[in-house]
This record gives sequence, structure tokens and C-alpha cells, in this order.
Amino acid sequence: MFGVQFSKIINDINYVLLPPACFGCNAQLIRGEQLLCTVCRYDLPITEFNFTQENAVDRIFYGRVPIEKAVSFLFFHKNGIVKSLLHQLKYKNQEEIGAFLGKWYAETLVGQRDFPKLDAIVPVPLHPKKQRKRGYNQVTLFAKQLAHHSKTPYQDQILIKTANTRTQTKKSRLNRLLGSRNLYEVRNPESIKGKNILLVDDVITTGATIESCAKALIKVENVRVYVATMAFVP
Repeated sequence: MFGVQFSKIINDINYVLLPPACFGCNAQLIRGEQLLCTVCRYDLPITEFNFTQENAVDRIFYGRVPIEKAVSFLFFHKNGIVKSLLHQLKYKNQEEIGAFLGKWYAETLVGQRDFPKLDAIVPVPLHPKKQRKRGYNQVTLFAKQLAHHSKTPYQDQILIKTANTRTQTKKSRLNRLLGSRNLYEVRNPESIKGKNILLVDDVITTGATIESCAKALIKVENVRVYVATMAFVP
């Protein structure tokens, strides 16, 4: 009992001395708020895409790769809250943002009647050298929340990245499309024959990365690929 009370006192002191700030607007968070203040959370541009209706993410892949359905949680705008959040997640070691968005999105998606029956949730992988440098894959906790809430196995060993390419954000649209070809391979194809796979990434821009991953997956017999991402550039 004393230990619990002491821990609460320490937390209260830390809250006063080092008040957490909103990742969206940098305002001080109040009790009950996590990562985002209430105003920024309300202002997040949620897409409301589902697994039934055609949407703008689906259309990216038409004629390129046979994806069953693609959805994204948020719209990504050049100077918006989402850009700030994902920058913190990807480059500032704020991995908990992935878990925060994943839990929120999972609670939205999994309750829908059209949510597909999945056999595995697979994150888009980083090359091992890049992951060692960064310390984590920014997609991991987001994907794990989707896996947890949908009671689907999280499998991060199915896809591997075969080359260590420079960041996609520094490439032109054409170079992204060309540079993502044949960069991904499936390890142990027998394990996913006939399976429904949810492929998970952070942001869809041209769709080149997802396309390359999906093409590697559908080389395996009767694999069906679905896609979910944190954000989508409209």
C-alpha cells in the first residue's frame, strides 16, 4: 500500500516539475490527456475510411497490384498535426505515439461488421541496419495494437527488406516508384499460403512501398493482402 502511495506522490511531483506537452500544439497537457490535448485530438483529420466503401487509398493501387482493401486512419497534410505527430514518432524516439494511434484506430476498425477475418498482421519492415540505427520500427506498436484488438497474430518475420535505401521523404515521386521495386522478400512462404494478410505502414504517399511489399506477398499461393496505415497524403 505504501509503495503505491509513494509511486503516486513521485508521479505527482514529476507532473508538476516536468509537465507533459501536447505533440500537436505544445500546450501543457492536463490530467486525463495523453500525448495530445483535447483540442488537437478533436482537430485530427480522421478519414473514416472503412472496409466496405471504395476510398482514395484503394484507388492508388488500381491497375498496379491486387489489394483486397486499403484504409488509412488520418489525412496527412503538409503543415498539420499529423505531420508533427509522425515526425516525432519516426525521428524523435517517441514510439508511444504509434501505440496511441494504433489503439485508437483498432477500437474504431475492429468493431465494424466489415472488418475482414485476418490470419496475420505484418508491418512494413525496415532494413536491419536502419532499424539498428533508429532503434525501432516506427510501425511496430501501431501494428501490435491492431493485432491485439483483432486477436490476430502479429508477425514481423514474414517480410524482409533486402536493401538499405535512403529515406523515401527525400526522393521524387518517380524515384520512389522505381526504387521500391523488388526491395522486399517473403521469408518461409509456406507459412502464409492461402492466408489473409493485413499489411501495415505509417504513411501512404505514392503507394510505392506498399505496392512492392504486396507484390512480394501475393507471389505466394492464394495470399490476399489488405492494407492499413496511420496516414494518407491526399
